Amino acid sequence: MTTAQICIMVVIVAYLAMMVIIGAIYSKRTNNVGDFYLGGRSLGPVVTAMSAEASDMSSYLLMGLPGLAYLTGVADVGWTIVGLAVGTYLNWLIVAKRLRNYSAHCSAITIPDFFSNRYKEKNKILMAIAALVIIIFFVPYTASGFSACGKLFGTLFGIDYHVAMVVSAIIIVGYTSLGGFNAASMTDLIQSIVMTLALIFVLIFGVSQAGGLDAVMDNARSLPGYLSVTSTFDPATNLSSAYGPIKIVSTLAWGLGYFGMPHILLRFMAIENPNKVKISRRIASVWVVISMSIAVLIGIVGLGMVKNNALLPLEDSETIIIAISNLLASNGPGFALIAGIILAGILACTMSTSDSQLLAASSSASENILGGLFKLKLTDTVKMVVARVVLIGIAVIGVIIAWDSNSSVFGIVSFAWAGFGAAFGPVMILALFWKRSNKYGAIAGMITGGVMVFVWKYVIAGLADVLNVYELLPAFIIALVVNVVVSLVTPSPSKEVIDEFEAVKSIK
Repeated sequence: MTTAQICIMVVIVAYLAMMVIIGAIYSKRTNNVGDFYLGGRSLGPVVTAMSAEASDMSSYLLMGLPGLAYLTGVADVGWTIVGLAVGTYLNWLIVAKRLRNYSAHCSAITIPDFFSNRYKEKNKILMAIAALVIIIFFVPYTASGFSACGKLFGTLFGIDYHVAMVVSAIIIVGYTSLGGFNAASMTDLIQSIVMTLALIFVLIFGVSQAGGLDAVMDNARSLPGYLSVTSTFDPATNLSSAYGPIKIVSTLAWGLGYFGMPHILLRFMAIENPNKVKISRRIASVWVVISMSIAVLIGIVGLGMVKNNALLPLEDSETIIIAISNLLASNGPGFALIAGIILAGILACTMSTSDSQLLAASSSASENILGGLFKLKLTDTVKMVVARVVLIGIAVIGVIIAWDSNSSVFGIVSFAWAGFGAAFGPVMILALFWKRSNKYGAIAGMITGGVMVFVWKYVIAGLADVLNVYELLPAFIIALVVNVVVSLVTPSPSKEVIDEFEAVKSIK
């Protein structure tokens, strides 16, 4: 192992050790399942904002966005940023405070809890369906995070993929199972800081190696369609192709996913003071826009570095930040330590999402299926043991799914995003803002949204070019319509449900 690799390893090991220590610290403050899954609703505005966004971004921020910008230019990534930024802002503006108040009013500590308690259902069918949706989409989503960790360590240090993946999974499971929601949220805050530092370091170093910002932009302007928002660059032909209205709308639809993301919605439910949501909204929105914009700029700078012969052409465009980090590390031990921080940032992206997903999937299995559907009467102590055992079990399944290093696990991420957005998004919006909505409409809408994601992607999208849009958009619209129609043709909600809706609505 070279001196540079040793320096990088030291930084990453120190970073991972810090995550586990935080988990151990918060284990002493986790006394019941309410603390474990929702942190006792004690998150401050800064932690709420940054943990929500860190758990949202995943490795897409430091790998996906720069890689796509490197290959095709700004159109695809640009419209994606717009969609995600608008979705982030609207989710904080519309959903956050109302969900915090409503979930506290009806004593809900998980998303399936909220849906069930909101409609006062006795048979817990809606709760069970919501829990199954979370498990179906989150287990493979978590597996993609484990896989990313394994590939990162394998690429950097030549460590066996399986060993690296298992060790990474153990660390993530370790601090999450020890400290629960508070540990995950606090580590997410730290991880968001590490991500930010990584983006800044890479951008500054990359621009200097590419010959300056003018050289970077001159190179980008020389490629047909590379800087256009209505056309995209094709590296295979060195020509541009149209990026039309259908693609634009399809890409913007990514923003709809936020209304149904359990690991983000849980942060809203955990806010200590709902009147400070505005602070969190501003912090989150600004960070998302700036971080994603820098990530895209890094992809453009990376291409300029290749043009300037500072980097060799990449076989995998998503490794652009890893390639820049390796180049930085070659300049001496001090630079290698900075490279370690950058690479820890990639790890942070993955870990911050995996821990939140593990908690959401674990709560669905233990709290909502075992406790809610099957009505197992457990003491708080036993509930804590079950919560941790289920979390570990889900992680083991994730490791098994990610065992094949060549498997296309990352392709599941966008599909899972669509699944949650379509299944939960319309139900959440109507549950919070339409008092006529009922449990029948919620059940029908949730099932329709989840099923339509599969049907649209694998059946309808291939029938015609005009139908080839991101499956989240049509599935969300159809699920919303079904929810409204079924609610209108079935009995009105009970007086108890209506009274609670009005009581929450009156909270300022």
